[in-house]
Amino acid sequence: MTDFHVVIPARYGSTRLPGKPLLAIGELPMIAHVYQRAAESGADTVVVATDDDRIADAARAVGAQVCMTRSDHPSGTDRLAEVVERLAMADDAIVVNLQGDEPLMPPQLLTQVATDLAAHPQAAISTLCAPLEDAEQVQDPNVVKVVRDAAGFALYFSRATVPWPRDAMASGGQGIALDDFRRHLGIYAYRAGFLRRYAQWQPAPMEQAEALEQLRALWYGERIHVVEASAPPPAGVDTEADLRRVRERLAGV
Repeated sequence: MTDFHVVIPARYGSTRLPGKPLLAIGELPMIAHVYQRAAESGADTVVVATDDDRIADAARAVGAQVCMTRSDHPSGTDRLAEVVERLAMADDAIVVNLQGDEPLMPPQLLTQVATDLAAHPQAAISTLCAPLEDAEQVQDPNVVKVVRDAAGFALYFSRATVPWPRDAMASGGQGIALDDFRRHLGIYAYRAGFLRRYAQWQPAPMEQAEALEQLRALWYGERIHVVEASAPPPAGVDTEADLRRVRERLAGV
């Protein structure tokens, strides 16, 4: 089995749901459920990375290791880079990033992305994708699309319609084949050495234009392997409606 670590970046600030990691789902805060999913993956260590004492206390209450980080990180990837340094991880260590608002994440996806990175030594990152669910997602900028090469390495990630089906779009979008598209799932496995490099780079123009931090890696010549998710990935928690859905799901309603 592949050795790997899971790091859960968790911030208190959220535009739509302030204090999101501490919101109750049943008898536990959200961060506790996320930690449990990570622990079920078989990871060697699970670390909650936060700059907030309240989140740290809630994580420690369920047995999580906590790494206190700076509050000025521009992205979750930069926060992971600080954890790698603080914990003195070896450059070849595999680190899986699990967002702190994913209480329904199937643990097997964490294992899958770590195993995939171990199987592709030429990659600095491994991540997951899945088929689009309906035609509306083709042009939805909130659904990030990924284009891969023949070996499964990422060519580009975009909020736009990529690849662009010229003939179908010329006819008003009729006859679009959903199987030609893959949506990107924001689950990553990194090599610790890559995270150290990433933290030293300036943001890339295309990263800033698309607001997609994985594009920084492509801009600087790193390779990202993208594999089909082995289980249906549920949505995370961004809104009150999402929170109600997760509460109902975990309560068995």
